[in-house]
Amino acid sequence: MTKRIMLVDDTETVLMFEKIMLSGHGYEVVTAKNGADALEKVASRPPDLILLDIQMPEMDGIETCRNLKNNPKTQTIPVVMVTTKGTPEKVEAAFMAGCNDYLTKPVDKLEFLTKVKSFLG
Repeated sequence: MTKRIMLVDDTETVLMFEKIMLSGHGYEVVTAKNGADALEKVASRPPDLILLDIQMPEMDGIETCRNLKNNPKTQTIPVVMVTTKGTPEKVEAAFMAGCNDYLTKPVDKLEFLTKVKSFLG
């Protein structure tokens, strides 16, 4: 069965780059441009993994992650934060919100795919 991954980022080029990497390895990829969009899409069809940017308009990644982890229907979906904000404060806030792991941009292709595979088997 094909694993489904959700990419959440407000930057179209980042979404396109990550989607191409993942699609090339057989994953089904769905995208969202902000946290509110992501929560709506997750509610209708939950993915197997969420890769979530921190800095976004409307609802940032930390608030989105907190919402996902506080909802019994989505709390078990692994969330990996992917962001340029790799400061210790942001990393701590992301883990406090319930994220499962963290990657900084620009992502290294091998590290990115290895991280995805570690969550999806």
